[in-house]
Amino acid sequence: MKKPSNHFSDCENIVVIGGGASGMMAAGRAAEMGAKVILLEKMERLGKKILITGKNRCNLTNTKPLKDFIAMYGVNGRFLYPSFRHFFRDALLDFLKQHGVETKTERGGRIFPASDKAGDVANALKRYLNNHGVEIHAQTGVKKIMIREKQVLGVQTTSGHIRAAAVILATGGATYPKTGSTGDGYKMVADAGHSIVPLRPALVPLIVDDIRRAKSMQGVGLRNVRLTAFQCPAQEISSVSIPCMEYGRGLSHKRPRPPVIESRLGEMMFTHFGIGGPITLLMSLSVVDALKNGKVSVAIDLKPALSREQLRNRLQREFDHSGKRHYKNILMKLLPQKMVDPFVVITNISADKPAHQIRSEEKERIVQSLKSLCFNIQKPLPLSSAIVTAGGISLGEIDPRTMGSRIISGLYFCGEVMDIDADTGGYNLQAAFSTGYLAGESAAIFIKKSILSEE
Repeated sequence: MKKPSNHFSDCENIVVIGGGASGMMAAGRAAEMGAKVILLEKMERLGKKILITGKNRCNLTNTKPLKDFIAMYGVNGRFLYPSFRHFFRDALLDFLKQHGVETKTERGGRIFPASDKAGDVANALKRYLNNHGVEIHAQTGVKKIMIREKQVLGVQTTSGHIRAAAVILATGGATYPKTGSTGDGYKMVADAGHSIVPLRPALVPLIVDDIRRAKSMQGVGLRNVRLTAFQCPAQEISSVSIPCMEYGRGLSHKRPRPPVIESRLGEMMFTHFGIGGPITLLMSLSVVDALKNGKVSVAIDLKPALSREQLRNRLQREFDHSGKRHYKNILMKLLPQKMVDPFVVITNISADKPAHQIRSEEKERIVQSLKSLCFNIQKPLPLSSAIVTAGGISLGEIDPRTMGSRIISGLYFCGEVMDIDADTGGYNLQAAFSTGYLAGESAAIFIKKSILSEE
């Protein structure tokens, strides 16, 4: 791979900053359109983040219809309609097939490479670049986008300057810094005059106040439970206020009644610092944003299929049938083993108390704890530990029809550097591929128009 010289190169260049999913797609598409493209990547090789996505299997996209797909990005999803209409799932799968990657569909409509190897996707994109003559400069960081009179001139790199008529910024977010996503692009574009929506961690585990209690249940995975987040302290939560339907991005167009923030059914787990697992991650951005407004807590309904009355009746049957059994042994039928001792503490009932001696107010305490096991949320894990970066370049300053800057002529954006993020399931990668494809094509058209206007 070549290194840039210390002299300006051809002013008709397109420079792509960032060799991730969106950057490689943008560079390949621009070159396919006939442009001279230089791809700059500060790491030693391209596509490092692709290799770890989907637990190294690369969840490419999803089978959801377009309207439901867009809903997974929340209020900013509408911005993606032009890029999705231009290059969406079927086009992506055809592209991958043409470059040797067969795909398969799994639970939840998630689409993966048939080989289960993320490396196959990265290699397909590299072949795309090579086939169309993209010039790749690895281990080359970019210090600044050079601009004069609201027009892109090129970039200043760690090895010199490169002249360009168009620049595509594809530097990603600020998560997984070991893959090169360290947030460099935000400073570059802020220096150019763009606004940055504050960065927050999304799809991230949450730290609770009562870490000792969470740690006592560390490693316990819960299936088919309901997790509900509230804008209030845990002691103010009533189990009767827990909704019986799901609320959250991509789930419902209705908003829950305050103080409920979001509520989801599914799988979660306890960690040594708090809570994690699928539904925790999906709710985390709402929690992170709500923490700015005051105290946030969560309630876990361990028996969402049962109403409080049904649960009372079930408990009573257990007590009637096993009256001489100790309370701890009754709990063994209701909870994972590692939760039993902590639950004894939570309910404040002696572990060896015979079932027939448990008083009615104690039974109600058991029902309350099973239907509403509460924790105050302290904070999320740091941005570097999140799967996705929320926030980024303000979408109001980007033309969704071209991915071009509304402020700087010749500047384009794609991927996670923009204020776009989604839940897990293939949505974030599809947005990267779609916006990258459109940005690359738009930049190439911009160059052609510039050349024609000079002739």
